[in-house]
Amino acid sequence: MGLQALHSAATGMQAFQTNLDVVANNLANAGTTGFKRSRVNFSDLYYQQLKLPGAQDAQGELTPTGVAVGLGTRVDATAVDHNQGSPLETERQLDVTILGDGFFPVQDGNEIMYTRSGAFSLNANGQIVTQSAGRGRPLEPPITVSPEAVEISISSDGSVSVREAGQNALSVVGQIETARFINPQGLLQQGDNLYSVTEASGQPLVGQPGLEGRGTLLQGFLESSNVEPVRELVDLIKVQRNFELNSQVVQAADQSLQLVANLRRY
Repeated sequence: MGLQALHSAATGMQAFQTNLDVVANNLANAGTTGFKRSRVNFSDLYYQQLKLPGAQDAQGELTPTGVAVGLGTRVDATAVDHNQGSPLETERQLDVTILGDGFFPVQDGNEIMYTRSGAFSLNANGQIVTQSAGRGRPLEPPITVSPEAVEISISSDGSVSVREAGQNALSVVGQIETARFINPQGLLQQGDNLYSVTEASGQPLVGQPGLEGRGTLLQGFLESSNVEPVRELVDLIKVQRNFELNSQVVQAADQSLQLVANLRRY
């Protein structure tokens, strides 16, 4: 039994090490625009059935319960929390946040990726692109702003209008579309604030913001991370204590095995 306890506690230590890594990543991205925190889901492993429920005892009676010994735990999934982050005012014309469900589709090479970060800029060709340390990714469909534009207006339904120098009226130059998913937790996290489609997420439902369950847009604001530092610190303490408890089980199992090994001396 000492060996079984040793291995069960080892699975617990491995699982909580993964949990620690997830909490650390949440805290590291507490200031990342549009970041969504993750949580770890655990599940127990197989059981060694020493006695099945409903077995007959010596008197022929059915036992109401059985005897089973579990073999530890494992990380079942890391679920992304897609709850809305708080909108923070920036007053930049090309900062946009989604109020509600949805993602901005952006072109990444030959693939369409999706992001909640609405920190956009103009590239050398006047296209509206994401701000990235590597390269800007243009919106899909692409929207180009004239070099003569002195004002950019983005409405709640995604309509992009500009006012050029010497003009008083705004003219529409494009339409920002957003995408929602049946199962956003099935999206694949790619880093750089990007997600990609998987079989689990389902195909994107792309269209005008504010329609068919898609959230509306708000210009001059960015969505902050939905990480709550206090909550993450509490989770960190719980992870540390659970890891410590499992390490103590390892020590106890080691001591019991040592006692068995020393029986030959008596």
